[in-house]
Amino acid sequence: ASAAIRRYVELGHALNATALDAIGPRYVCLLNGTQLEAIHPASLRLASLDPSACSQETKNILYQKAKEAFSDKHHLPAYYELILPYLGGAPAVDLKALSKADVNMNISTFVTLRRDSLMHLTPREVQGLLGINLPELAQWQDRAPVRDWIQVQKQSELEQLHLGLSGGTQEGYINIVTPKFP
Repeated sequence: ASAAIRRYVELGHALNATALDAIGPRYVCLLNGTQLEAIHPASLRLASLDPSACSQETKNILYQKAKEAFSDKHHLPAYYELILPYLGGAPAVDLKALSKADVNMNISTFVTLRRDSLMHLTPREVQGLLGINLPELAQWQDRAPVRDWIQVQKQSELEQLHLGLSGGTQEGYINIVTPKFP
């Protein structure tokens, strides 16, 4: 499949919506960075891709393409549904903005967000993202990445969520992270 895609592009064909539909969610992860960059954002409006199993680099590139493709719908409630398959590549600043939109993200989507983006979210922003699904966060408190997120939050802010989350930093304490060696 990878060779066929490469040959298709070498022959001068564009990765438009028709080509992306042919590639589909099954083979989207085979696209390399150059091929991903060649995708015209408007093509994502018509194609249905699911990059959730792809590399972080692929998710990041496709998120930026999808964000551009759906930018005219940013103010509409449907924007979240359009951008949802690509959120695994969203930077923290975009997640912070999305937290103000009352999206009610499910926990399975939340735990697949970019780790570095997730770590920059405050408890209030997480509450804004999860909305009615916030209570499910407590069920994930002992598993990564939620456990890691809890550890970098102030315990007093976690307590304001009224979920019984524990493991955050106490006021007046300094957290020292020691490197892990194999």
